[in-house]
Amino acid sequence: MSRKHNNKDGNFHTTDENGNKHIIVDPITRIEGHLRIEAIIDSNNKIIDAYSSSTMFRGIETIVKGRDPRDVGLMTMRICGVCTGTHYQRSIEAVEDAFDITIPKNARLVRNLIQGCLYVHDHLVHFYHLHALDFVDVVDATKADPVATAKEAQKWADVAGHKPSISGAADFKAIQDRIIKFVKEGRLGIFGNGYWGNNNYKLTPEQNLIGVAHYLKALDVQREMAKMQAIFGGKNPHPQSLVVGGVTCVQDIQNPARIALFQQLLQETNEFIKGAYLPDIYMAGTMYAAEATDGNATFHASNHKGALGKAVGGTGGGILSYMAYGDFRLDDTGFYNAETFFKSGVVLDGDISKLHELDETKVTEDVTHSWYEGTGAPEHPYDGTTIPKYTGLDKRDDGYAYLKTDEKYSWIKSPLYDGKKVEVGPLARIVVGYVGGDKRTIKYAGNFLKRSGLPLTVLFSTVGRTAARAIETEMIGDAMVEWAAELAKNAASGDLRTWQDFDFDKVSVDCKGRSLSEAPRGALGHWMRIKDGKVANFQAVVPSTWNAGPRGPNGEVGAYEAAIIGTVVANPEEPLEIIRTVHSFDPCIACSVHIMDTQGKELATYKVDPTCAF
Repeated sequence: MSRKHNNKDGNFHTTDENGNKHIIVDPITRIEGHLRIEAIIDSNNKIIDAYSSSTMFRGIETIVKGRDPRDVGLMTMRICGVCTGTHYQRSIEAVEDAFDITIPKNARLVRNLIQGCLYVHDHLVHFYHLHALDFVDVVDATKADPVATAKEAQKWADVAGHKPSISGAADFKAIQDRIIKFVKEGRLGIFGNGYWGNNNYKLTPEQNLIGVAHYLKALDVQREMAKMQAIFGGKNPHPQSLVVGGVTCVQDIQNPARIALFQQLLQETNEFIKGAYLPDIYMAGTMYAAEATDGNATFHASNHKGALGKAVGGTGGGILSYMAYGDFRLDDTGFYNAETFFKSGVVLDGDISKLHELDETKVTEDVTHSWYEGTGAPEHPYDGTTIPKYTGLDKRDDGYAYLKTDEKYSWIKSPLYDGKKVEVGPLARIVVGYVGGDKRTIKYAGNFLKRSGLPLTVLFSTVGRTAARAIETEMIGDAMVEWAAELAKNAASGDLRTWQDFDFDKVSVDCKGRSLSEAPRGALGHWMRIKDGKVANFQAVVPSTWNAGPRGPNGEVGAYEAAIIGTVVANPEEPLEIIRTVHSFDPCIACSVHIMDTQGKELATYKVDPTCAF
């Protein structure tokens, strides 16, 4: 390496004798957990290779062994501080599958509403507080004309077919004055350390002011959404009302006032979705449409063993293979027999003419490039192991430590579906539903494309991944209106059952169960073996394991890595494009107990006894 550069965020790059730059972005901020991206950029500033690494370990799967399976949900919800209720519910569903329990209608509806709250809350927080600043230049908003901004907000609200969430020029002026004051005093606070002024920001000053205004309003809206989940969940985060066999919030179901309060908060949330979130996505989607449809980040198998065999999609499109387990049960015929709101299936290699039926036996995890011991072949989660084997970083003469990309380089395992890498998440759910002919998905996705005037191919990009999340947020928000009304009607009819009895001693002798469903970020599976009333083995394959995982056993490239490859970076000192694409997946990387710094120096090691009290 001949030259070394550092920038203000702690990212750095070196340049080799061929003119290729090796960029390290660590840590990636505005995500949950710890994520490192290394990218190789050629002399034209195009990324020719990329590697995704989680730099911290956590052993929840080991902690739950030997526990009462009825308690596992309370522990696994601690896998994440964001989608807590999702992990909680999936572990409970895995036990219900093992015990062959079908929950009552009220319990199904309450679980749908709790999960719906989590999805909507998560998606709004993700876009505004984690991702929007990849599109919105905060400092540029100081140049906006508030009157023109109000007209611009009305314009995009008209496209979305709704009144704007913020419409007055005086309101925009008050927000702008606050930003100007912060900039002049050097007190940008939460807006500090951004790449403001980067050439890859495309919005006008007025559009930037709209984005900042909605960012601030979303802080208040997300608080009200947390209240919604707490009505039936008991609290937020980490709801407490789910148990094996049903739910415990009997009095909330019986009290019409509680359901009415939920419906009121839901209406207010839907107003913001339709009056701010969707208009902002139409605005950003239009302004960034060129990179979403340019085919710039196409992904070629000739350069990456085991990758796609054809090139489709715009910047950030990635591997173009998608998988969804399905979610939100719509009837009471049992967990795996019921019709689902989100459909299950697999779309492979960009071929949107065919939906493959999901075969759960084809799900495996590989640790060839992960810091774990393995059996030498990918393992199905029922038989999976989690045995840490940290092999370190490559400490070079330039003073920095690099990933050993030919060896093990991440704490994330490498999931495969039938030996292939697939993307999961809102985009996968929209693609699977659309290709599978789901009428609701076709309606909402079709509305977005028609109103925006953008082609279907816009979805296969960083911008499209962000748009898909908004499309499904509107879908879920509208569906929750139906589910809340159904719950109120069912309770008013006198059906107050919330739990299905079962004989634990009889059913927990020797069995196994799984829950294959969804989390806001994508396909989530919990697999559990139970023997003599205790958990004998437990494995969770979470959405960010699918998306952020390292190379597979034959060099198969993961979703993050594939989406970054081919991207052109305007300024390697400010890798905005890398961060924008990674954020479009909404990374959720679990926290750990093993800490390393950028020079590879070990700061601290903690030893955890998994047999102690949780």
